[in-house]
Amino acid sequence: MPLKQRLTQAGPVVAPGIYDALTAKLAMDAGFEAAYVSGAAVAYTRLGRPDIGLVSMTEMSETVALIRDRIGLPLVVDADNGHGNALNTQRTVRLFERAGASALQLEDQTLPKRCGHLQGKALIPAAEMVGKVKAAVDARASSETLIIARTDAIAVEGLQAALDRASLYAEAGADLLFVEAPRDQEQMSAIVRRLGSLRPLLANMVEGGDTPLASAADLGERGFSLVIFPGGIVRAIARTAQAYYASLAMHGSTTPFADQMFNFDGLNRVIGTPEMLELGRGYDAVP
Repeated sequence: MPLKQRLTQAGPVVAPGIYDALTAKLAMDAGFEAAYVSGAAVAYTRLGRPDIGLVSMTEMSETVALIRDRIGLPLVVDADNGHGNALNTQRTVRLFERAGASALQLEDQTLPKRCGHLQGKALIPAAEMVGKVKAAVDARASSETLIIARTDAIAVEGLQAALDRASLYAEAGADLLFVEAPRDQEQMSAIVRRLGSLRPLLANMVEGGDTPLASAADLGERGFSLVIFPGGIVRAIARTAQAYYASLAMHGSTTPFADQMFNFDGLNRVIGTPEMLELGRGYDAVP
């Protein structure tokens, strides 16, 4: 079901963070309705670096294209701050949409940007972000491609400024609103009261971040329509990988870790190797 249509229905959409075709396949197999291509997760895994604006527009679009080639789920894609001004934003929208994005998330930070739960962020003027949102709306090829406007103003200018900015972004044509890093339940409730009647709202759950963790069901009851868990998969995999390498270094063998990993055949089943080989045999020349 297209994401735009699904958001008109009851219950929140839960979009787990993914960063490549494998995590996309695993998320799809788990039964999720959508997935979130996290810029932070791509920075962590592809660059081994923090989320401070180092991932380029083309690196992100290549990642989206590979994911889209593997799964058909709606993809919500982190487009950072559009990778530049309004014209750069239009190119980003066109590139990501062609790669397979169902929705693009744009934020009002300056260049270089940084993770929404890191300190020291800076914002562009609200009027400039309004122009970027309008540019993004004009650039998309399909009205089914959603534009998500994110503001990081809570950490820089305070809650009221964040609400005012988000309202302006809605007027500019954003399809969803995302007020990043509310600090407590009171701020989250204020976001819903002020903005919930304007556009569907996105909530971001970051383990150890500024926003109190809550379940998707709870957030849906409060008035959020889309809930993302962007970087959790990398935090889980990094811890597992750290333990795996430590065990291998200590024992010189993977045997002590075998019960915590797939074997060769097990992983091939997960990624669909038997089915793909069978498909290939169907194209073999008939003798």
